[in-house]
Amino acid sequence: MGDYLSQFLRLFESYDVLGAFWVNIQLTFWAAILALVIGTVLALMRISPIPSLQWAGATYVTLFRNTPLTIIMVFLTLGVWGQLKIQLADDFPSNFFRFAVLGLAVYHAAFVCEAIRSGVNTVPIGQAEAARAIGLSFLPAARIVILPQAFRGSVAPLGNVLIALIKNSTVAAAAGVATETSSLMKTMIEFDSDVIIAIFLTFAIGYVILVIPVGLATTALSRRLAVKR
Repeated sequence: MGDYLSQFLRLFESYDVLGAFWVNIQLTFWAAILALVIGTVLALMRISPIPSLQWAGATYVTLFRNTPLTIIMVFLTLGVWGQLKIQLADDFPSNFFRFAVLGLAVYHAAFVCEAIRSGVNTVPIGQAEAARAIGLSFLPAARIVILPQAFRGSVAPLGNVLIALIKNSTVAAAAGVATETSSLMKTMIEFDSDVIIAIFLTFAIGYVILVIPVGLATTALSRRLAVKR
């Protein structure tokens, strides 16, 4: 037991493990906000009465849900930045960080859209009919009547998307973010392969610590906000 503790101490003294996890937390935070915005717009498109918007929303969801996240990240860095010369920041670290956030957001927005749409299905159809009866058009009805109830019904699936986003933030290494956990783990294995079990446990336990509170919080919130029928 003492040997394992000394190995963990050696890793934390030699590498900025907490700093690497902090980068992944920041990636998750900003990508979650952007994915929620994009996903909400997509959900509105998918439930809208306009066929072209429905088609566009369904196409986006189908395309991005079936495209590996790594490919999206590589496309943004090698295609958008490398070939088209589009930059999101002046310095390289910030530029790659923002591309990673963008890649995570556009990918998970498809799953956010479906989570919100599942919440829309929990709203009684009479709610939408009542909104139309008092003269509300689609957007006001969605904003005032449908979406507030849909978000209550989609807390649990949105929590699952957030958990997936936390874990998928490690793919940011494909976008050139060299200070996050997967890049650090690769460096550790390269230079300290004799303590590989301690390396694995360090990151495994770290992600368990991040993910379990999110799961517990979303489950509790889902039960609290559930519509009693």
